[in-house]
Amino acid sequence: QVQLVESGGGSVQAGGSLRLSCVASGRPFNSFAMAWFRQAPGEDREFVAGISFMSGDTTEADSVKGRFAISRDNAKSTAFLQMNTLKPEDTGVYYCAARQASMIYTTPRLWSSWGQGTQVTVSS
Repeated sequence: QVQLVESGGGSVQAGGSLRLSCVASGRPFNSFAMAWFRQAPGEDREFVAGISFMSGDTTEADSVKGRFAISRDNAKSTAFLQMNTLKPEDTGVYYCAARQASMIYTTPRLWSSWGQGTQVTVSS
């Protein structure tokens, strides 16, 4: 497994932007697919975006397409989630996840390593 630490969460008004970071340690970063999930109170954890380690292909949930973008900097062992045009329904705890394979899955249980989460609150 790899250790993950998220940062960059906060409180913003609707229409604002935030950039989340996830720093990985403990294993070669470029052998892990990375993803962001989020969980609102009382809701299941849901997939937001993922990026492969080989091709850098990305996948985003329909609810965030055109507003959020995932990227990675292998030299810095860091994954990012740029979030623009934030909406109140984007509120939740955002988690970084990693799996030692190239494929991106939207099911949380298929990801082996998780960060502690960072809170994002969007007010209307």
